[in-house]
Amino acid sequence: MSVCIGIDIGTSGTKALAMDAQGNILAEASASYPCHHPKPLWSEQNPDDWWKATVKTVRAVVKQAKLKPADVAAIGLSGQMHGAVFLDRQNKVIRPAILWNDQRTAAECEEIERRVGGRKRLIKMVANPALTGFTAPKILWLRNHEPRNFQRTVKVLLPKDEIRRRLTGEFATEVSDASGTLLLDVVKRKWSKKLLGKLELDSSLLPPCYESEEVTGKLTKEVAKNLGLSTDCVVVGGAGDCAAGAIGNGIVRRGLLGTSLGTSGVVFAHSDQPQFDPQGRLHTFCHAVRGKWHLMGVTLTAGGSLGWFQDAFCTDAKGKTISFKKLIAEAEQTPTGAEGIQFLPYLSGERTPHLDPHARGAFIGLTLKHSRGHLVRSILEGVTFSLRDCLCIMQDLGVPIRQIRASGGGAKSPFWRQMQADIFGKPVTSMVADEGAAYGVALIAAVGAGNFKNISEACKATIKTAEQSKPNAKTRKVYDRKFPVFQGLYKALRPEYPKLEE
Repeated sequence: MSVCIGIDIGTSGTKALAMDAQGNILAEASASYPCHHPKPLWSEQNPDDWWKATVKTVRAVVKQAKLKPADVAAIGLSGQMHGAVFLDRQNKVIRPAILWNDQRTAAECEEIERRVGGRKRLIKMVANPALTGFTAPKILWLRNHEPRNFQRTVKVLLPKDEIRRRLTGEFATEVSDASGTLLLDVVKRKWSKKLLGKLELDSSLLPPCYESEEVTGKLTKEVAKNLGLSTDCVVVGGAGDCAAGAIGNGIVRRGLLGTSLGTSGVVFAHSDQPQFDPQGRLHTFCHAVRGKWHLMGVTLTAGGSLGWFQDAFCTDAKGKTISFKKLIAEAEQTPTGAEGIQFLPYLSGERTPHLDPHARGAFIGLTLKHSRGHLVRSILEGVTFSLRDCLCIMQDLGVPIRQIRASGGGAKSPFWRQMQADIFGKPVTSMVADEGAAYGVALIAAVGAGNFKNISEACKATIKTAEQSKPNAKTRKVYDRKFPVFQGLYKALRPEYPKLEE
């Protein structure tokens, strides 16, 4: 056999799956862990939790699929992007990892732009502006606010690359995830010595950078024994979760666009050449496909908005949490537009299109008539409107959109998938195997193992589309009227957001 394992180290949990040489899923498992918020807008996790979840899920899929050590040829790694793991000389984690949705680094973003001579020069250097979620501002925050910890730091790794280190003993990353550090020259696909110099950061802090399908190491003897695998099992570069999810949906050629509704929301477009939004509202990153790039719009709290509402407000008389399925069923019984409620999904600040760490979530338009179903529907609509914001920028830049492929929780729900079609005004297609980033990096691992010539060939051989949701003309007209209201509400509230922190 030539089985490959894909591992996705997500924000709410880790998922692993085993895939055979034809792309069939043999087994999958997941394990959850907490996210900590020690201060408002801070977001941290313990890398040990990621590792325990990785061991648990890999051992589970090996057992479920009845795999022998020699059966597994390669492992692909994906993970939440931008997070910073700080290691000392003994490779010990110095402090909790600072995550992608942490907003503490607004001053450091300003510092970065000041050091390079402005946002335009920064975008020219690394294709993107300084955003609070990116890794570089986190490194500067450590230097500015925890100088003793910074002095102890000898290596900074992204979440999936900390798991790689524990699997193989090697320091490595790859271009798609490295693009989100703000320290990669995205056009040249290598670390930006120029920006590192401007920021007075030593390049030794960063690991070697590979293409996604390249082999970065093999399992150590101890780890292989613990996981029930062989030391011949290689670990490939893998991909950041957004690029990995795109591979899992076959977004590997021009004209294909993916939407993903997980904790965050993503609109992802393949590009054969580096393409830039002059205002920096969209990210321009290296794709996991060698020699290709992608444009990406990100809304920080998508499915996370519904999860927040469920956790905070949705328990029954016995104190049991009400399921997503029931909440969405209640929303489905309410009229389009939630009878006047608008939800701004900015619970963790926002990226696309606002680049505003001070933005806040809000329900607007509440009356005595409204029920929980109205609130849930307004959340689903507000999140989808935020994705339409991303889509509009791509259309303005001339990005061709021949097909939209949906994944994540928003694709699994027929109601939410139809809502996407109605709000976007375009057909939205679901996938036969919607296993997201874990499946994407299993395919990348299969390329590294020699099962396929390249990633495009792997996607063509294994990925199939399923159902298509077409826009309802009547519903679309309602959303076309509501969308400018959604945009106007943010503009009206923006001057007030910073005052909420005073």
